[in-house]
Amino acid sequence: MAIRLPDALKTEKEDLKEEEKEALLTVFASALESVNEYRKNEGAALGKDFVIRLDVIKNLLEDAIRIDPERKEKITLKLKNALDQLALEIDQNRLEQELIYYLEKYDITEEKVRLANHLAYFNEIMAQEQPNGKKLGFIAQEIGREINTIGSKANHSGLQKIVVQMKDELEKIKEQLLNVL
Repeated sequence: MAIRLPDALKTEKEDLKEEEKEALLTVFASALESVNEYRKNEGAALGKDFVIRLDVIKNLLEDAIRIDPERKEKITLKLKNALDQLALEIDQNRLEQELIYYLEKYDITEEKVRLANHLAYFNEIMAQEQPNGKKLGFIAQEIGREINTIGSKANHSGLQKIVVQMKDELEKIKEQLLNVL
């Protein structure tokens, strides 16, 4: 019924004058320029934050590397003490093979190397000019995998504390990556 009323669907279109169009386009261009400048500034601030957090993770990795020999020695000593308490006749060659196998399961050398490489790659990609938010997100996932693997193999309270601190820093990075294109 309302549609049948006269002029119910009629819209009047008023053309803008040339000077109004130019003023509108000027304001629009200025607004876009301001938005892009803000994004650049925010990106620079996020970049600084990422560098700081990556350095913290790198320093924690260096701490993990320092305590790793002590950790390996404690695990070895713990295993030997447990075997000595068994008071059984043991084939020493077989025992050494089993100890080596067991200790290799707790070896974090590969994870330490890969974590260091991922941290360096994150910095490398971040320094590029084009938008790399997705790629940085994928690298952050890889960093997380290495940290988690170190944590699962740790078997040492000091190393576990380091892993928790690394995870905390990485979570802050991941949260900020949501703001990066």
